[in-house]
Amino acid sequence: MTKPTKDTTSRRRFLTAAAAGATAVAAPSVVKAQGPISMRWQSTWPSKDIFHEYAQDYAKKVNDMTGGDLKIEVLPAGAVVPAFGLLDAVSKGVLDGGHGVLVYHYGKQTALALWGSGPGFAMDANMLLAWHRYGGGKELLEKLYGSINANVVSFPYGPMPTQPFGWFKKPVAKVEDVKGLKFRTVGISIDVYSGMGAAVNALPGGEIVAAMDRGLLDAAEFNNATSDRVLGFADVSKVCMLQSYHQNAEQFEIMFNKDKYNALPEKMKAIIANAVDAASADMSWKAIDRYSKDYVELQTKDNVKFYKTPDAILKRQLEIYDEVAKKKAAENPLFKEIIQSQIEFAKRATQWEQDTVVSRRMAYDHYFGPNAAAKKI
Repeated sequence: MTKPTKDTTSRRRFLTAAAAGATAVAAPSVVKAQGPISMRWQSTWPSKDIFHEYAQDYAKKVNDMTGGDLKIEVLPAGAVVPAFGLLDAVSKGVLDGGHGVLVYHYGKQTALALWGSGPGFAMDANMLLAWHRYGGGKELLEKLYGSINANVVSFPYGPMPTQPFGWFKKPVAKVEDVKGLKFRTVGISIDVYSGMGAAVNALPGGEIVAAMDRGLLDAAEFNNATSDRVLGFADVSKVCMLQSYHQNAEQFEIMFNKDKYNALPEKMKAIIANAVDAASADMSWKAIDRYSKDYVELQTKDNVKFYKTPDAILKRQLEIYDEVAKKKAAENPLFKEIIQSQIEFAKRATQWEQDTVVSRRMAYDHYFGPNAAAKKI
């Protein structure tokens, strides 16, 4: 056998290294050749609503952060399924994901409404999200979806400001003024408004104004100045009652089909989770800007009169909510477990907040009240 020379040994090493390099280069090319992963989503919102815009904002963040390797297309409510059919559609894989609110799944499992329907035990929506992330809510939500065999992965995000009590034909001065009204709301708020004597009808956001225009509803609540304005509430009502406990602490939900999500590379899952946080912050800032502008427009251009909901009504809301929560906790062990978890977190978090955060009312009155110090600076 001929002994290898120095030249032949070097040549073999070169060829081996070249082959390994070719393999390393070829592997990513094969992945790229398969093309990007595409997902078809639907929101529960009309295309003109700012909520649908929030859904598109999230999709764009993911699409951009993955460099186009994951492409999410978001369709408006009704494009594939009705707004209230989103959970079933995503769970069954008819849609790969969606954007909505957990209270829209109230008919599937009443405890899902605890992520947004009610007073939040004095927490605002951001604090409720803190409970979800760090107080056990995430694990409870997974348990809750498991209880109804929902094949989904859920990411609550996007804290909402306190929602109005509702749009009415005339100002509401007392609880008795709500009695007998045909009223739209969703989630546990159905039970709260029913407890005040209203005849409640749960409708998706895009159907409310038409129902009011046709006389199928006497009054309704939806969410915020921008959504309410673009959906046309000012065309069917000129009275809006601000401040309420019926949906004091709500947020949005980003939902993936679990099988589709689990099949994604770990890197994409990390991008998805971080995009949730980024979109949550961005949504909060955009809401402040847009809602405040449309609040002015509703008054100056649409001639809407805003009134503060009387304290007697707010107090009655809390009392009725407690009665409803106690009843549902007795019927549903998971409802009780979630309520107890929220109360434990809220007691600590709200005490810290109430003791620490200064009321901004004095500063507002100082700068924009009768003496308007802001004009003198």
